[in-house]
Amino acid sequence: MAFEIEHHYVRTNGITLHVAQCGPINGPLVVLLHGFPEFWYSWRKQIPVLAEAGYRVWAPDQRGYNLSEKPRGVSNYQIDKLGADVIGLLDAAGQAKAVIIGHDWGAAVAWWLAARYPARVAQVAILNVPHPAVLFRALSKAPQQLLKSWYIFFFQLPLLPEKLFRRKEYRFGRESLRETSRPDTFSSYDLQQYVRAWAQPGALTAMINWYRASFRKSRRVGRVGRITVPVRLLWGRRMLSWYPYWRV
Repeated sequence: MAFEIEHHYVRTNGITLHVAQCGPINGPLVVLLHGFPEFWYSWRKQIPVLAEAGYRVWAPDQRGYNLSEKPRGVSNYQIDKLGADVIGLLDAAGQAKAVIIGHDWGAAVAWWLAARYPARVAQVAILNVPHPAVLFRALSKAPQQLLKSWYIFFFQLPLLPEKLFRRKEYRFGRESLRETSRPDTFSSYDLQQYVRAWAQPGALTAMINWYRASFRKSRRVGRVGRITVPVRLLWGRRMLSWYPYWRV
């Protein structure tokens, strides 16, 4: 049986998130958390597969992205608030537990949830993000890794990152997708959907505020602790850097 992707607006943690939903209503809940600079659409190929497997799938535009609410102020993008958004989605779905799958920033939120809300997390799947404590050790001891993370420091500047991202019809974002994936992964239509999401009023600042908030409260992000729920960690053999994106 094929399931259609539904689009809903869900109130959670004091804000409203746009959530793509699919699959049998009574199926076990899976929450898919995208990263930067993505939105729910990045899970478009996984959503129907999980639905056909019997899961009820919720893929939100996370706080600040695409059609979801974009509260002003860097402090509104701290990791505890991002995690609380997801817990509110579980409550809205009427589910005590869910499988959480996260990529990039979504994986950071998934790690946080697994550590802070283990009773609400059935299982976790992480794509290409180590445990935060491991990541912080790597950044402090490996200058090469710090160099690859140059954009995190650049994003701390006011206004300039947004201007760079927006130039030449969002070339920064389009190149970030193209050059960290296999050729032809993203069609012209796909890139149009991403550009439309980035062009939403306030979206660029809100998206970059995730980095600004984490930088200012880095100890909080890294203070995740021991994980007791089952975890599946998926890691690509070849991790590409962001160096090519500086071509403006």
